Amino acid sequence: MKRIIVACANGVATSQAVASKVNRLLKERKVDAVVDAVNIKSLDRDIKDCVAYITITKTVKEYPVPVINGIAFLTGVRQEDELKKLIDAVNKS
Repeated sequence: MKRIIVACANGVATSQAVASKVNRLLKERKVDAVVDAVNIKSLDRDIKDCVAYITITKTVKEYPVPVINGIAFLTGVRQEDELKKLIDAVNKS
């Protein structure tokens, strides 16, 4: 199963909420991937084993995987656009 990570400062509240929602959305669409919440301090280690990164904060750093806007999953604004990007990233890996 392919792994996606979502990170916030502590890997507890916001990232858990986004991970739960995205896991549900992927399951509904029968996408074989799992979303794990991590804290931002472990991001560089965890990103090596994933196919996409869902960010909660604005990021300027370049990553070796597609970066998805996690705020869209919190607010619902442009959620379908970001979900499509995520599913494309899973399917391409």
